[in-house]
Amino acid sequence: MTAQGMYLEDFSEGQEFVTSARTVTEADIVIFTGLSGDFNPLHIDEEYGKKTQHGTRIAQGLLGASIASGLVSQMGHLRGTALGFLGMTWRYTGVIRAGDTIRVRLLVKEARASKSKPDRGILVRQLDVLNQKDEVVQTGDWSVLMLTRPQAR
Repeated sequence: MTAQGMYLEDFSEGQEFVTSARTVTEADIVIFTGLSGDFNPLHIDEEYGKKTQHGTRIAQGLLGASIASGLVSQMGHLRGTALGFLGMTWRYTGVIRAGDTIRVRLLVKEARASKSKPDRGILVRQLDVLNQKDEVVQTGDWSVLMLTRPQAR
């Protein structure tokens, strides 16, 4: 299999990318509720949601993170060059409602080659999930184990 994505050396600190946008639908929330088993009334009961500070039901936070992961994946940057997801820090700074359109802004924080294994390194990116009002509703750092460019090994 030939890699189609970017190698570790193709990323530089401070580099920014923005994904395409996607509208979160009622169906997304319903399907995610069934898949995850998260039947919190905040996500499934409109009358309950009307009585909260949000004024309506909201999407599960993990639904937003999952959609963010998909939007980032669609960029193709790591296709065939990512060896594994190492972990993340994640904060919810706002809410996502059905009808909100979100996109992800990525900022490369670190692209560090391994000292012991020259064929790989670690890529750390800050991901900000933005809604249609450019408000950051979720944010955090995602770390990925990456391949280095074959001639750099």
